[in-house]
Amino acid sequence: MPSSAHDALARFHPLIRTWFSEQVGTPTPIQQLAWPIIAEGSHVLLTAPTGSGKTLTAFLWAIDQLARRQLPTGTVRVLYVSPLKALNNDIARNLLGPLTALNALAAENCVDWPDIRAMTRSGDTPEADRRRMASRPPEILITTPESLNLLLVSQRGRNMLDGVHSVILDEIHAIAGDKRGTYLMTAIERLTRLSGEFQRIALSATVRPLERVAEFVGGFAPKSQGGYVARPVRLLQAEDTKRIELQVCCPEDLREKRVDRKRLPAIIDALKERIDANRSTLIFTNNRKLTEKTARLINLEADTPIAYSHHGSLSREVRQGVEERFKAGELAAIVATNSLELGIDIGALDEVVLLDSPRTLASGVQRVGRAGHNVGDVSRGR
Repeated sequence: MPSSAHDALARFHPLIRTWFSEQVGTPTPIQQLAWPIIAEGSHVLLTAPTGSGKTLTAFLWAIDQLARRQLPTGTVRVLYVSPLKALNNDIARNLLGPLTALNALAAENCVDWPDIRAMTRSGDTPEADRRRMASRPPEILITTPESLNLLLVSQRGRNMLDGVHSVILDEIHAIAGDKRGTYLMTAIERLTRLSGEFQRIALSATVRPLERVAEFVGGFAPKSQGGYVARPVRLLQAEDTKRIELQVCCPEDLREKRVDRKRLPAIIDALKERIDANRSTLIFTNNRKLTEKTARLINLEADTPIAYSHHGSLSREVRQGVEERFKAGELAAIVATNSLELGIDIGALDEVVLLDSPRTLASGVQRVGRAGHNVGDVSRGR
């Protein structure tokens, strides 16, 4: 392991170092860069390619502080906010693995280890879970901008959040430029009034301009003598760039002038060719109606379903079932809206197909970047 990698892990609890070395391996470049700065308590905006370990980068130092009992347990210490409920459920599942492994390793080595719990709070959260987290708040709470605002207007919610130490804002590029972003940062400032100043860690795979987004994340802190001052936010950017292989394709039947009646069947045939050529294919559209119609037409003559649809109007159970089947290799393709644009884990992807033109360049890069998820992989898109 390079000396920089040793240095990046050296400040962590010995048990975390052991787990990381055995289960994860060598820290990625962005982890080596970010951990010392996060450990200082600085506010950071961290940008790195998909699959570079950004989420673990943000969480691991907080887990270390909880393990060392620098942060007392029994209340929310880490607040994670993302734009999508589906992404939150995925993050909770992915956190459960490391937390369970660390508990087992601690028991095996007779190491004193706290019970660190992670729970999600959204519109999908059952009432029983809401009551349970109100009576015994988790150390890590995973939520959305809308649910955070709802928590802040209830006394039980404010009681849960009055000890927050760090806030992780994932996929910040997805909402920084719209009213949801304003809604989120308003809630973050209200949270500051409740719990005092806390560390802000913003994550994004694609964000421009960095300086403006950093200002947005930092906001303004009141000065003791009156007025406000901008909170400084460190910009941390991975040197390694994501390689993208993108082809613009047009089925032969669409080269004629009058194609209205033939357009979708010709596209469906082209999509089936790509699905047959790959082990796993993710197809993006820009609306739910086209998502459902495309999946139905792909499956029309198939003996068993080839593709399932995925969008925000489906129940959590249906969405998770589609994600799990695809990840297990039981499904060849998913047709999705932006519900799968962000970092939800659906396993290895051979290719991404954009059926509609993305609304923004950043969205297009994000979608194609879902293919070749691992560090160093090439993202293939059409």
